[in-house]
Amino acid sequence: MGAVKIQDLKQIEKVSKALGDKHRLNILLHLTKKGGCAACSEIIDIIDLAQPSISHHVKILTEAGLIEAEKEGRNLKYTLNNNILDDYINFLERLKND
Repeated sequence: MGAVKIQDLKQIEKVSKALGDKHRLNILLHLTKKGGCAACSEIIDIIDLAQPSISHHVKILTEAGLIEAEKEGRNLKYTLNNNILDDYINFLERLKND
């Protein structure tokens, strides 16, 4: 396996940590079921947590690059970042194959 750049490893670490929580995985699954995009209010409806806790989980997913926030009027919508997922999957494939 070829050397992975430090910044790439930091991104992989962030994504790995973000994926290590069932609430964050549920958020990602919901986005996937909705075609990769969902309103903030929908996320609040599917996760049985207080709003500050949901904000914390969304922040971690956003910082890892797994989702992107976009303001739509007074509301936020979140979009799945497939590029980051593809990079992460490719890294895992490299681990498996090299």
